[in-house]
Amino acid sequence: MTTKTPIAPPTPFGTPRIGTTNWYGLWTMYQKETRRFLKVWTQTVAAPCFTTLLFLAIFTMALGGAGRMAAGVDFSTFLAPGLVVMAVLQNAYQNPSSSIMIGKVQGSIVDVLMPPLSAGELMVAYVGGGVTRGLMVGTALAVTFWAVPGIEMSIQHPWAVLYFFISASVMMSLVGVLTGIWAEKFDHTAAIMNFVVTPLSLLSGTFYSITRLPDALQTVSHFNPFFYMIDGFRYGFIGHADGDLTAGVALTLTINIIMWIWGYTWLKNGYKLKP
Repeated sequence: MTTKTPIAPPTPFGTPRIGTTNWYGLWTMYQKETRRFLKVWTQTVAAPCFTTLLFLAIFTMALGGAGRMAAGVDFSTFLAPGLVVMAVLQNAYQNPSSSIMIGKVQGSIVDVLMPPLSAGELMVAYVGGGVTRGLMVGTALAVTFWAVPGIEMSIQHPWAVLYFFISASVMMSLVGVLTGIWAEKFDHTAAIMNFVVTPLSLLSGTFYSITRLPDALQTVSHFNPFFYMIDGFRYGFIGHADGDLTAGVALTLTINIIMWIWGYTWLKNGYKLKP
């Protein structure tokens, strides 16, 4: 006598079917993060591009104008890739940090924690929103610089451009997630931006080659992960790097993995998010 395997009752109409990954919820959360900054695109995309263009104009004129060379290329060509990454770093950080902080202050963070979204899915959505904003600003700047006379934005090493472009936006999105979870008020997120992100980006070879620094400061610069992201991205355009590209890839990848695990753990445990 054979035993029949019991058949599960059909799922009632309208009941959501969620597998190992809630793709629909993940996509909805990602759309929330991107639409949030696209609704005020003049502030989140256009304004950073305009500010960065002012940096290019001011530093090019202040440091000698046309004819000045750096790393074997015209100074404006040397400067442009660094400005692109600097804008990517700052904007990728601001998106998830402000999103989480606003949710905590307004009490709407519970609307994010209640749906059937895992910690990993929340991480992908928050980081994805930050990466999208960072890459959107960076791409707009790169296209603008390409159209500016005197700047040679020709890609020589596509792998370096792609890797360090994405790695920079992922890293700062992760920093934004961690900051948003940790911060208790907007002053905390602003402090990380003003006293950590901005100084590290300005002192990472954005406006100069670190080979012009004293040996002691060069050594310090090699401990700055922002330096490797800017140097690697610039290498993709001008074919010259001040640092070790292999070390840059290894360092940025390691930091991103560590911060991803860190952020995932905090979200899973509800650190400073659950009452």
